[in-house]
Amino acid sequence: MRVVVQEWERVLVYRDGRFTTELGAGRYRLRRRRHAVVRVVVRPRLVVVGGQEVLTADGLSVRLSLAVTSRVVDPRRWHEAVEDADGFAYAGLQVALRDAVADRTLDELLGARGEVGERVRTLVEPTVAAVGVQVETVALRDVMVPAELRRAAAEVATARAQGQAVLERARSEVAATRALANAGRMLTGNPGLLQLRTLQAVEAGGATVVLTPGPTGVGPA
Repeated sequence: MRVVVQEWERVLVYRDGRFTTELGAGRYRLRRRRHAVVRVVVRPRLVVVGGQEVLTADGLSVRLSLAVTSRVVDPRRWHEAVEDADGFAYAGLQVALRDAVADRTLDELLGARGEVGERVRTLVEPTVAAVGVQVETVALRDVMVPAELRRAAAEVATARAQGQAVLERARSEVAATRALANAGRMLTGNPGLLQLRTLQAVEAGGATVVLTPGPTGVGPA
């Protein structure tokens, strides 16, 4: 029989149930009798580990998903080691994700998503290597926080914003009071400034000035 092997695959040849050779890309001719072939795809593949309930170090439950790129580096081991190599690797990723998150609080998890992915990759490497798979990248895809935690975080953010607004208003009032106090001291020490300011207001035409008799004549009220 003729066997054509593509660049992205490898072919395992068995004779009477025993492994004989591994074929790379190219065209081959084998005897049909007593031979069997198994095709194994070796190009990178994307695996999504979705919706895992995980407890953080501070006892909060979050749902996490991963995006993982992997490829088969040992076709024979991938085919012979276990019945379902892909399922075996998937389960290993689930366990590694739980272990990587178990020692982190929710704040640490949200602030270091890249580190969590790298930690998962390190933890799962021995498991997937046993079935001929290499994990190349692991990215923390989604972090789904329970609704009550999202509401609590929104309330904290709102309270923080309101407190900041109150603080800014208080600072503005203090600044205005300080400016009035400084102006009062200036007018007390320099009475002529008040008369000059009164004349400026009259010339501008934008103010009403009431004159009342003073101890030395007529002056501004």
